[in-house]
Amino acid sequence: MQHRRVGLAALGALALLLSQAAVAQKPANFAGEWNLTMEGRQGTVTQTLKLEQDGDKVKGTLSGPRGETPVEGTVKGNQISFTAKRQTPRGEMVIEYTGTLDGDTIKGTMGGGQFSREWTAKKKK
Repeated sequence: MQHRRVGLAALGALALLLSQAAVAQKPANFAGEWNLTMEGRQGTVTQTLKLEQDGDKVKGTLSGPRGETPVEGTVKGNQISFTAKRQTPRGEMVIEYTGTLDGDTIKGTMGGGQFSREWTAKKKK
């Protein structure tokens, strides 16, 4: 009888842990339009980030002073990572963005090659 209780308690604890892990892994909602800002060499740069989300996959566009470029990435919990590919006179440049969602704000870093910058995005209402 004692072994049976311990076994049932262990099964209950395992089920609880698995359900919490499943909830923790559910991707946050990054879909929508965002005002993304960062400090550049010549001051604050503002861009518009538009994202569509399907489960843990995101895609969309990043628009700003250099035009519009497509983005693609993934979401894990409240973390996002995506890349933007831009054509430059020196060829294609891939810029990697990572960030963490907190309410209606994403804060993260971006970079490619020799540079790295912090960025913030606020969801448009």
